[in-house]
Amino acid sequence: LNLLQDDLESLVSSPSSFTAKTGERGTIKPIPNFNAGGDAKALKKAMKGLGTDEKTLIDVLTHRSSAQRQLICEAYQKDTGKVRYLNCVTLQGAGTTESVLIEIFASRSNEQIKALSDAYFNETKKKLTEDLKGEVSGDFSKALLLLAEGKRATDTTVNTEKAKEDAKTLYNAGEKKFGTDESKFIEILCQSSIPQLRQTLVEYKNISGKTLQQTIEGEMSGKLEELLVAIVKCVKSVPAYFAERLYVSMKGGGTDEQTLTRIMVSRSEIDLLDIRTEFKKLYKYSLHSAIKVRNYSYQSLNESGFGTLVLKQNI
Repeated sequence: LNLLQDDLESLVSSPSSFTAKTGERGTIKPIPNFNAGGDAKALKKAMKGLGTDEKTLIDVLTHRSSAQRQLICEAYQKDTGKVRYLNCVTLQGAGTTESVLIEIFASRSNEQIKALSDAYFNETKKKLTEDLKGEVSGDFSKALLLLAEGKRATDTTVNTEKAKEDAKTLYNAGEKKFGTDESKFIEILCQSSIPQLRQTLVEYKNISGKTLQQTIEGEMSGKLEELLVAIVKCVKSVPAYFAERLYVSMKGGGTDEQTLTRIMVSRSEIDLLDIRTEFKKLYKYSLHSAIKVRNYSYQSLNESGFGTLVLKQNI
């Protein structure tokens, strides 16, 4: 318990991936002397006729930033009249689950959620929050929609007295109460700033003797529990959260290739360096070796539009 408390105390002043800027801790960097037209022609040639030149696809797509891939996409469309989605994110359709929504909205900053919402509107001509209302319901819907609004407090100054007050509110709404007042958990966890929530985790442990995650797991169930636990994990460490998600995606009898691909792609320019460090710390072997042991199909990554990503970056 003392070790856990020490971890929480050090957490308050540790850096957060919610404030990380694209390119700072990623493994994919924009290449110099970039030529979108040249890359588009190379891709066109690689996908022409029978079969596909996968080496060219991998060499191009795994060494270009997201912004560069969008320019390649535009150049490809201009040259061929066809659209190739090299890095498209959607929240509807085949393969979308509530767990994917939880992963996305629990781990993204306000700026990232706004960018996602803008891209969603440009693609569908619909508001993201309106479509989400038709996809989810109940307290889970209330929490998810609060996150999807992208209005989490962003102040970096911690109010210790407020943290104590919020911790007491959470304790009274959960452990101390017969039944659980989920609304208090939703309000605090989905709206407070990350530094403030970190202090609240410390204060909650002081009051309860349990961690807030342990309380949520004991008091709640279903997708709301999954979402609130994901938020707590991301408040503590976004890279550790994604390291765990990657581990689970490769655990057991098969590989969850969609999750593996999605995380590798979406974090490749943000904090994949930190994710691989956390993976090694948590599981005592490297992310690269985990993927190799699972005999992960590089072809699946290629077909999903990105390729082997950062496997040459000493994951």
